[in-house]
Amino acid sequence: MTFRPLHRFILASGLTNLADGIATVAWAWLASLLTRDPVWIALVPVALRLPWALCAIPAGIITDRADRRVLILQMDALRALAFLAVGVAIVFALPLAPAPVNGISNLWLFCALLCGASVVGVAEVFRDNAAQTMLPTLVPHAELETANGRLWSVELIGNALIGPALGAMLIGFALPAPFLLNAISYFAAIFLMLRIKGAFRAAGTRARDWRAEFKEGVAFLRAAPLLRTLAWITGFWNLLFHMMMIALVLHVQDNLGLNAQVYGLILASGAVGGILGGWLGGPIIRLFGPSRSAQLALLASAPIFLAIAYVPGPVSLGLTLALFEFFGLIWNTVSVSYRQRAIPDVLLGRVNSLYRLFAWGMMPIGLVLSGLIARGAQSVVARDTAVMMPILVAALGAFVLAFIGWKALGRGFGAE
Repeated sequence: MTFRPLHRFILASGLTNLADGIATVAWAWLASLLTRDPVWIALVPVALRLPWALCAIPAGIITDRADRRVLILQMDALRALAFLAVGVAIVFALPLAPAPVNGISNLWLFCALLCGASVVGVAEVFRDNAAQTMLPTLVPHAELETANGRLWSVELIGNALIGPALGAMLIGFALPAPFLLNAISYFAAIFLMLRIKGAFRAAGTRARDWRAEFKEGVAFLRAAPLLRTLAWITGFWNLLFHMMMIALVLHVQDNLGLNAQVYGLILASGAVGGILGGWLGGPIIRLFGPSRSAQLALLASAPIFLAIAYVPGPVSLGLTLALFEFFGLIWNTVSVSYRQRAIPDVLLGRVNSLYRLFAWGMMPIGLVLSGLIARGAQSVVARDTAVMMPILVAALGAFVLAFIGWKALGRGFGAE
């Protein structure tokens, strides 16, 4: 086996994650230019993440039936068209009216934003599930930690280092620009994936009764307690993380008085820690073992959440996010590598999608809770404190999760 297909796969993932990083700033910032209501702003990332709860199961069944490379190509094309459509809608909506504290300044553009985000979210569910199940066919299983670490490092360079800063710069240059550039990035990724030759359909699979296929995936997950433990811990952690992230947009604007460009650099600086985590994840896991590495990564979350709320400026906030991303990549390296190794290829799409239903399906709940907590807090405390409340609640939740999860991870890995 040559490594050229893996390199193309990683580079294509890097390009799509560059687009995701640009969108990290663009989606939320554009929503904040149409309304200052935290609940309305939260609806846009909810539209991106809700498909993980709604589409994870069919995505898993289809991934085990389809050629995974072809599925990736189709979903990247769909995302490219969605970003292109939103970019054109923004062009026709300019100039934007000032955003009201309550309500929306341009309802039809906000609806276009929600529709585009929903399409991108659905495509992401199918694309990511197919990509995670395709990677183990490109490298030996013994090299999965290394391959995943390299893949996530490249993805983080695009998603969290270059993407947010570039997205913020593009917003300052022209509001439609980040959306139009994303469309180009996805088309470039399609070109790279087309150069990977071979059949990437699970051996011996064919379209059958979807209920029977679904039950096979459920039966495997039911008999895998460590997989279930990793899934529910990841799910609750994602809920808390997204509570923090939607509040962070308003905290940066209202409390720290920073613009989109500085916000993009803050997110980009966090990627440095993630890149280090991606490169060092394999050696760290070999040194401490998967159980202790996962426990320490989980334990680090609560104090970092607190620091995010109280650090005084952009430099300290960027350093805090770098530490956050470092431990997050350690956790991902443990959980995803174990999942790819433990699940048979013929079931990988279905079990992986069930896992991610729990792990990612909690994201929209966290986003909605963030908006509701911030809005409700405004009735009893000042706005500057209210926008930080979701971050503080996330910190409290992370302390509880670390306490429960520490014991569960010890039992789970101890039984392996």
